[in-house]
Amino acid sequence: MHLTRDDSTQTIATTGKFHRVKVELYGRFMLEDRTEHVGQISEMSPGEALFTTEVMAAPGERVIAYVDHIGRIEGTVERLVSNGFYLSLVASERKKNKIAAQLTWLANKHELDMPEDRRHQRIAPRNPIAKLGMADGREYPCRIIDLSISGAAVEIRMRPALHSQVVLGTMRGRVVRHFEEGIAIEFATVQSREAIELSLQN
Repeated sequence: MHLTRDDSTQTIATTGKFHRVKVELYGRFMLEDRTEHVGQISEMSPGEALFTTEVMAAPGERVIAYVDHIGRIEGTVERLVSNGFYLSLVASERKKNKIAAQLTWLANKHELDMPEDRRHQRIAPRNPIAKLGMADGREYPCRIIDLSISGAAVEIRMRPALHSQVVLGTMRGRVVRHFEEGIAIEFATVQSREAIELSLQN
């Protein structure tokens, strides 16, 4: 991957003091010298992220990263820690709202009782933008928030009825839950990683 420089449940606030949540997200980041490195985010809020990495950045250095489930983020190094650094994120209100929604999802997956078996590793699609097909042939644009070989959660404006049949890409499934940002889908059959990639390319 090449990084480019273009510009109860918990709710993660996007105003006032940000609430960091513990996560386990992997990604790549680029320093100002344009070198790319791998890292892991172990804490994150809409305004800050803690990168765990063997590569040290300089305080105040601009960093661009692409993180699983979150997407592209950028910011400046706020402070260093023994095994990484805190990144102060630079983002529009719209982007912060998106990050907050994704973090809320990640923080509450266990309480949302998602269909995918937790033994199934999460898959980061190359392109999270997809289409959701209804039984009557209508299609709606959606964004994949979380994906595994047995199910998915998608951000979508409309709300198909619970238990209704849907198609994500070419993968058939049923709606098993509604949540604030969209719906959870359980696939009709467990998919292979290769089948998922092929399905979402169509």
